[in-house]
Amino acid sequence: MSQANPFQDALRFERSVPPCAMVIFGANGDLTRRKLLPALYQLAHDRRLPAGFTVLGNSRTPMPDDAFREKMKEAVQKNSEGDSPFDEELWKDFASGLFYVAGDISEAATYNTIRERLDEVERTRHSGGNVLFYLSTQPSQYGPVVQGMGKAGLQNGNGWRRLVVEKPFGHDLESARVLNQTIQTVFSENDIYRIDHYLGKETVQNVQAFRFGNGIFEPLWNRRYVNNVQITAAESIGLEGRGGYYQEAGALRDMIQNHLLQVMSTVGMEPPALFEPNAVRDERAKLLRSVHIMTPEEVLKNAVAGQYGPANIGGTDVPGFRQEEGVDPNSQTDTYAAATFFVDNWRWAGVPFYIRTGKRLPKRVTDIAIRFNDAPLALFRRDGEGAQVPPGAQANLLILRIQPEEGISLRFLSKHPGEGMHLRPVSMDFNYGTSFGARSPSAYETLILDALIGDATLYTRQDMVEASWKAVAPIQEVWSSTKFDFPNYAAGTWGPKASDEMLARHGHEWRVP
Repeated sequence: MSQANPFQDALRFERSVPPCAMVIFGANGDLTRRKLLPALYQLAHDRRLPAGFTVLGNSRTPMPDDAFREKMKEAVQKNSEGDSPFDEELWKDFASGLFYVAGDISEAATYNTIRERLDEVERTRHSGGNVLFYLSTQPSQYGPVVQGMGKAGLQNGNGWRRLVVEKPFGHDLESARVLNQTIQTVFSENDIYRIDHYLGKETVQNVQAFRFGNGIFEPLWNRRYVNNVQITAAESIGLEGRGGYYQEAGALRDMIQNHLLQVMSTVGMEPPALFEPNAVRDERAKLLRSVHIMTPEEVLKNAVAGQYGPANIGGTDVPGFRQEEGVDPNSQTDTYAAATFFVDNWRWAGVPFYIRTGKRLPKRVTDIAIRFNDAPLALFRRDGEGAQVPPGAQANLLILRIQPEEGISLRFLSKHPGEGMHLRPVSMDFNYGTSFGARSPSAYETLILDALIGDATLYTRQDMVEASWKAVAPIQEVWSSTKFDFPNYAAGTWGPKASDEMLARHGHEWRVP
């Protein structure tokens, strides 16, 4: 089936979804309750789903359809990101399309039952045989589930069949390749949608609109004018009961390899010839393939691991990572990771891309900060008596805020009112909510809708996945053979001192969000 072209139809949320059904493996899990069902309900509220849209949930827990519907109703009421009150009549109509199949994903009978139920849905709810399968299971189950689907023939039908795979896609380069080979024995690459919810966020998408829809900044978007780029994804929370998972993942794998390198590829990509799925993804893939692969010696200088220790924050004692439930008291897992990446191409040669992420940092914030070079001639004094510019003032700074508030700020120097030429930084701010007066769709609303339509622009391709694993592979190798002196930063601080030293070696410092 041909891909949708968002260049021809820029209003993604105005395109119609064909009759279809959605099968969620792991329907009793946290992701389904917190994100998937609330997103689907909001799409129904906005009248984006077709008549007769059906969700078929699967997990091991036995329960009738009505019990599943009630559980999903509670989840939607608790986690809905919409700005409208819960609508009982809307829910009644939406819930009439929710069904449940109990069954172990290791048993062939489960897939046969799902196939039979899909045949029934096609007859009674007129889905046209179109099905979106969603893997919301443990990552270790992705391969076995797809193999079970293949043996039951679920990939074949009267309509299209697509597969959405949650991250992480493998735990290193080799496992990612093996998983891809397993999935591609059942589904073709064009039907595989590797989801990264960061790419569905409005501000990440707006990076492309900002660059390619305006003539002001794109001429400056290169090594001649950009001094450095900082991408920050900070969380103030700890593990929230996910100690077992996080101990195996760590910050580098959990955030940098997938989310933040994909954000970096969106910031640094070349303009595509057309704004259509493969053209856009081709350029993001090229950027990722251009990331300089570090040597072990470079890893020691340009990558920093951290783990938070106990602290008292606002009068409350906060445990360190090793004191969290389900965590090894001698754990070497990184809860903070920072790296300096360079891109070996003509646009970005020599420009450092600093990426950092961590748990238990001072605040929850995700943003992209692009620092432009200073003016070539310093007309205004920055130090000494009678300084006209405050010491350390970073004038030429473009900040793209991803969360919690989505928007864009441009910081520049302006004359302070009064006598003399004294300058200070000021900002021009754009905020989505203020400017448009409308709710931004959640990332999962956007991405689920795109998958139902067949638009893969915001999904990652296998070559992109492999390129990002290659970029972090040297860091993984060095860290796996290093015994860290953890913890090395206190909860509630901006990470280990070594992270500041990493930037200082390049003559830079972290921006405080």
